Amino acid sequence: MSFLSFRESPSGRVVPPSGFTAQLTVITAAAMAFLAVFALALSMATGRLADRWGTELARGSTVRISAPSDQIEAQTAAALKVLETTPGVAEARRLGAEEETALLEPWFGPDLPLDTLSLPVLIDVQETPDGFDAEGLRLRLAGEAPGAVLDDHSRWRRPLVRAAERLRLLGVISLLLIAGVTGGMITLAANAALAATAQVIRTLRLVGATDRFIASAFVRRFTLRGLSGAVIGTFCGMIAIALLPKADEAGGFLTGLGFSGAQWLWPLLIPLLAAIVAYVATRVAATQTLRRLM
Repeated sequence: MSFLSFRESPSGRVVPPSGFTAQLTVITAAAMAFLAVFALALSMATGRLADRWGTELARGSTVRISAPSDQIEAQTAAALKVLETTPGVAEARRLGAEEETALLEPWFGPDLPLDTLSLPVLIDVQETPDGFDAEGLRLRLAGEAPGAVLDDHSRWRRPLVRAAERLRLLGVISLLLIAGVTGGMITLAANAALAATAQVIRTLRLVGATDRFIASAFVRRFTLRGLSGAVIGTFCGMIAIALLPKADEAGGFLTGLGFSGAQWLWPLLIPLLAAIVAYVATRVAATQTLRRLM
């Protein structure tokens, strides 16, 4: 065997074309890419959720009026008058029976007998961009309509948005962990392949092959294995995401887990990133192992 003939087919002579290391690299890359698709979908879905909750609740408030039946209308009228004269309130509107039913339906079902229940009056309050003084409004309502309670949604909005933001951070951390695990497994596979071909490597050195040339053969082969495995895993992950239920108003977060519009292009970067991780991991492993074999 001459150095020229080796150079014509380097990968087939230096790197084992099949076997445990090849299967381990491809399977690891495919599994990690599959998980990365879901981690990316989680991160983007929670990002959309945080934006939607923040936008929908930021400028909305509710006034709830609970009073004896003979005072409910008078206190409702007084509360509406206070809201109409409050700076920062763009609109105040009493919700009808059908709207209250729609609010309670997700919790109690469509057959809720409202006519037998004593429900409070709800007033929907929309803020201007500048907003209003919530504490001042509460004091005015307490004086004019003692049964009126202002809920500016802040106690609900902040924990929900905070939870969504933490879930988005969790998705990013998951992607970093997946990249680290992928690099570690490919490093182990490359070390195993290098150790298995130690005698071949020594022979190649005797006929003139440089360590850089031998390392490049391993890097090229393992990068391609990582890329091909990641393509398979990403494709399967995108199909699984596409088969999830579509987002709707009732489903909320669980049915909204996925990609929207141009976000479907983001998973296509996963095979490229997997190839980069495989390249770096194999390059480091090959350089260190070849130094030990000197």
